[in-house]
Amino acid sequence: MSDYGGGEDDFGNEVGGAGGGEEPYYEEDDPQEEYYSPDPQEEAEPGANGAADEDADNIVPSGDPAAVAKDSLKSHKDKKIPNDQRTTTPYMTKYEKARILGTRALQISMNAPVLVDLEGETDPLQIAIKELREKKVPLIVRRYMPDGYYEDWTCEELLQ
Repeated sequence: MSDYGGGEDDFGNEVGGAGGGEEPYYEEDDPQEEYYSPDPQEEAEPGANGAADEDADNIVPSGDPAAVAKDSLKSHKDKKIPNDQRTTTPYMTKYEKARILGTRALQISMNAPVLVDLEGETDPLQIAIKELREKKVPLIVRRYMPDGYYEDWTCEELLQ
């Protein structure tokens, strides 16, 4: 009949009424069992990777995130551009500065050792700004290139 009236649907079936032969609107699925691994994953030994783990804590990535995720056959360490062949400018951008200050302020708020003399400062961001001003920030800026290679710069090198 009509689009909004009772009667039949598009396929000629009766719609509405105090229906006795209607099908349920949903089907109950069998309850899904959750999968739990019988033996938990073993944690890696702290001395297994040594220097690679230590460097990863002090590096702040900068640049194209797609270049970071780009997979290729070379290992990650092979993609590091040597310090004498770096091509990017030796100046810290405002985005790198913001990321460095935020990362360092978070570390300070989580009770990381402060590398400058405190003169009554309690705000982690102000302490991080003071560390940056005195070139005492223990972080490395990693700039990724479009081809997946990267350059590492210390904050001291970028603050001239």
